[in-house]
Amino acid sequence: MVQKTSVAFIAASWVALGAGTVGFIVGLARAEMLLNEKGYYFTVLMFGLFGVVSLQKSVRDRLENLPVTNIYYGICWFGTLLSIALLTIGLINATILPSEKGFYAFAFLLALFGAISVQKNTRDNMAFSKNE
Repeated sequence: MVQKTSVAFIAASWVALGAGTVGFIVGLARAEMLLNEKGYYFTVLMFGLFGVVSLQKSVRDRLENLPVTNIYYGICWFGTLLSIALLTIGLINATILPSEKGFYAFAFLLALFGAISVQKNTRDNMAFSKNE
């Protein structure tokens, strides 16, 4: 049985994705750091978002017995974990306040969670539409 995702969960997922992503980017825009540092953190955010969406899709494809090669599945996991590691290493070595480091870490994780949830909801609702 395929059940349609609730509107409340869809909205909460989009809010998490938006709040995490926009918060992270606004924080970068207002930060007193060099442009190349801002570019590094922005790139890590985009890499992380792509990694988790791709990973969620790969996991879901495998659950639905759709073909996913082991190498692609492994690359998805590697990309996701690498983005988290790169952010962690960058923040450990950054010369910003500890509160700013915490802000970026939590905004990043919130954005990743939101991206996974939005992808899941999209996939669930596609499956629901096919079964109607």
